[in-house]
Amino acid sequence: MPVNRNALLRYKTIDHCLCNRYRQWTLEDLIEACSDALYEYEGIRKGISRRTIQLDIQTMRSDRLGYNAPIIVVDNKYYTYEDPDYSILHSPLTERDMTELVEAVGVLKQMTVFPAMAGVSDLVSRMEEQVSMAAGNRQPLILMERNDQLKGLEYVPILYDALKNRCTQEMTYQSFKAQRPTTFVFFPYVLKEFNNRWFVLGQKAKSRFTNIFALDRIQSLRSLPDEPYFKPNDFNAEKYFSEMVGVSRNENEKPQTVKFWASAMDSPYFITKPIHHTQEVIMRNDNGETLFSINVIINRELMRELLGFGPGVKVISPKALAAYIQKRHQDAAEGILKSSS
Repeated sequence: MPVNRNALLRYKTIDHCLCNRYRQWTLEDLIEACSDALYEYEGIRKGISRRTIQLDIQTMRSDRLGYNAPIIVVDNKYYTYEDPDYSILHSPLTERDMTELVEAVGVLKQMTVFPAMAGVSDLVSRMEEQVSMAAGNRQPLILMERNDQLKGLEYVPILYDALKNRCTQEMTYQSFKAQRPTTFVFFPYVLKEFNNRWFVLGQKAKSRFTNIFALDRIQSLRSLPDEPYFKPNDFNAEKYFSEMVGVSRNENEKPQTVKFWASAMDSPYFITKPIHHTQEVIMRNDNGETLFSINVIINRELMRELLGFGPGVKVISPKALAAYIQKRHQDAAEGILKSSS
């Protein structure tokens, strides 16, 4: 049960009293001090019962809030701290507190790539150092995927500002297939992270279609504040990406129903981690094989996902996708046979 504000005020007041070694504190004295504090800070006139303060002392003595306060009774009448230097305000962090701090700092560190976090990056670094020292350099319990060597991360803050300010960009870009880079005017719409890579979705000037660009293939970006910015009023980034696995699609392409069998060994993977939010179980055999369906745009990310399971997945429909997957498996098998002969 969470501790309410009045209870915290009582704990702090009792602590303040017991830290005062120049006075002896009876239970009635503590009740009076807490009543005065509640009236002063909260305007509460209702008196506090003996039972309430007795329960407060019991809670402070316990590890429920991590206090473990060494409260003793002297001469069966006066309350005090056995350790004269103790205070709940100086109470060390519990093991659970420290674990949560370590992981929270780790999450914050992942987000410092964004401009909104840039102002606290130094603070996060100092927090990380202090928490690490306090935690005895313990190993993290949560490992988040991160690649500090990934190219293109320097463009995240630039594009973030461009998106926020609706600012047109001049981009120089070279895809993996292109022989040379090209430069064009670009309207960015949204940043997207997928499979530990960053992408920007937008539209080239004088084009009717949206395009996705990998940040690690960008060679340069330049803001064009005097160039009018364009974005369709009906564009919805969440809907755009919800219709597919990954980030790539051809314009005007519509989702299709994809059906595939998964082996008994691979079926639990799909059940516990669906590859798309539309995934459904159509049939499950006694041997554990399962027939799934998803309604998605067929793109290269989906193909790679299905190919990654090897013989553990058999695509049933659409026929074109099934034929493609089958041919890739055959090509792979033939390549292995040739390399081993």
